[in-house]
Amino acid sequence: MKTRYRLVCRGSRGGTFYCYDTRLRQRTSLNTTDRRAAVQIVNAKNQAEQQPALNLQLAKAYLAGTDNGITKRTWADALAALTAMKLPANRARWERAAKDKAYVPLLPLIITETPAELMLKVLQSGTVSTNIYLRRLHNFCVDMNWLPWPLVPKRQWPVVRFKEKRAITADEHRQIVERERNPERKAFYQLSWHLGASQSDLAHLQAEDVDWNAGIICFVRMKTRWRGVQPPQIRFGKEVAAILAERPKTGSLFPYLQNVEPGHRATEFRQRCLGLGITGVTLHSYRYAWAERAKVVGYPERFAQLALGHGSKAVHRAYSRRAQVTLPPLEDYEANAVKAPVIPIELAPTG
Repeated sequence: MKTRYRLVCRGSRGGTFYCYDTRLRQRTSLNTTDRRAAVQIVNAKNQAEQQPALNLQLAKAYLAGTDNGITKRTWADALAALTAMKLPANRARWERAAKDKAYVPLLPLIITETPAELMLKVLQSGTVSTNIYLRRLHNFCVDMNWLPWPLVPKRQWPVVRFKEKRAITADEHRQIVERERNPERKAFYQLSWHLGASQSDLAHLQAEDVDWNAGIICFVRMKTRWRGVQPPQIRFGKEVAAILAERPKTGSLFPYLQNVEPGHRATEFRQRCLGLGITGVTLHSYRYAWAERAKVVGYPERFAQLALGHGSKAVHRAYSRRAQVTLPPLEDYEANAVKAPVIPIELAPTG
């Protein structure tokens, strides 16, 4: 049988060796002047071309020498291992993600025997969430050396495109609050508007988090509490004080909502929006609204980041990108700069 690859040497003794592909008629440098090494490389290429199934078995045999489970470990095993490493809040997200029907043909397969085509089919049949979690699972397997090489190169993963999100408007918030008859939910929506906290953080707010003497409310974000981040101390005004005054003086401020699953809180809010004909908003829209309001009135960005719990300026700006800001005239700033008193600075004598 005619071999596909053959050895070519350019130059006299000491020249560089090349591998010539007789099918594509292309020549590739082997980056070596050692004839024995060049022969081994070309022979390996021909063997890989003639016996692909045997090569896979040989590769698995070599890999099994360093990891006994590599011939049996499935994607379901990897997903279970990754989920177990997560903290409770994120673990619940991974458990929900594991129920995605798009993963059904993938999970029972052995990781090292999975074709790249199947990964692409899973991505095509899934949603944005499928793309995000499958990418993380794939990278986890590569990092753990359970997958010797990436099945899908980084540049070939489909771009994550989220649905367009928007902030809840002041009029929509007013309609929801006016129609709400449950005092606990009503206070919950009102504080969401004033604080911009995530629904889980707000639902677990305690009366002890409120310092009435200093007029400060302080809470640690559930999502980042394990990082040891110092929680922001947010001063509250008269409207927030009036809302807090109606809540319990000890323990949970929202005893019912604290024990409700996040998905159920979101469903209850959605039902109220549908009853009022409001579409395109969720409980998370209150965070977008807070960020946009802060940007419009010129609230310092570093303070807004602390209040929302964003360590990245890019994330915060994504939240507030729809804010309609009216810029003041530059001439006013120039006039104020001219009127500002000049403070002389005494320089230390040099010598």
